[in-house]
Amino acid sequence: MTQSRTRSAQSVEEVVERMRAIRARQDPRDGVACFNRMYLRVTELVGERLRAGFFQDQAFIERLDVVFANLYFDAVDAAEAGSPVNASWQPLFDARDDRVVWPVQFAFAGMNAHINHDLPLAVVSTCIERRTTPETPPVHADYLKVNELLAQVEAEVRASFEAQVIRAATEAAEPLKHIVASFSIARARDAAWAATQTLWHQRNLRPLYDATLATVTAGAALAGRLFVTPVLPPLDQPDGA
Repeated sequence: MTQSRTRSAQSVEEVVERMRAIRARQDPRDGVACFNRMYLRVTELVGERLRAGFFQDQAFIERLDVVFANLYFDAVDAAEAGSPVNASWQPLFDARDDRVVWPVQFAFAGMNAHINHDLPLAVVSTCIERRTTPETPPVHADYLKVNELLAQVEAEVRASFEAQVIRAATEAAEPLKHIVASFSIARARDAAWAATQTLWHQRNLRPLYDATLATVTAGAALAGRLFVTPVLPPLDQPDGA
């Protein structure tokens, strides 16, 4: 069944509302739902920090959060409309119904696509919109502050995953542990920042920009395929991420 595209979110509050709506209509075992739970937690933390004045440029971070989230919503809307999603997201959406893939694999596959592909685009777009640059203080300093929030959520996800592996108590879990251990949100965001700087300086050189973006997209797609590789039937914990 197709679904018309929804209006883009305009605030962090609207982003949270949309993620909660996605959560409400999806099977909790769905791969996109597994990522959505993790992303919702991150966005709620960002909202809390914005209200507490945690960032130096509150307006920039709020706008970046919204632009960034709308790229994820574009993928969700495209899939629900029966349209192709961006290649960086394709592995997650292709595998979303595979019950041999663990929730933590789906969560990290989504983070891989969203950080390694969408984040550089969101930073460049937000800088253009707000007439600033990635090098202008405090853009990068506030970008790094978000890492603190992501580290908290990543630790929560890994703790949940490790508890499940301990319960599984099998050597067959070793390949899965290696897959999960290969992903670091902080390292992914470092790579995304490097891609941001390259795309920023190429933004008016369209052939170079398109070539760089194609490489970024292909890299995220390849990593995504690896993250959703079935290696061990998961325990029946549909609410765990």
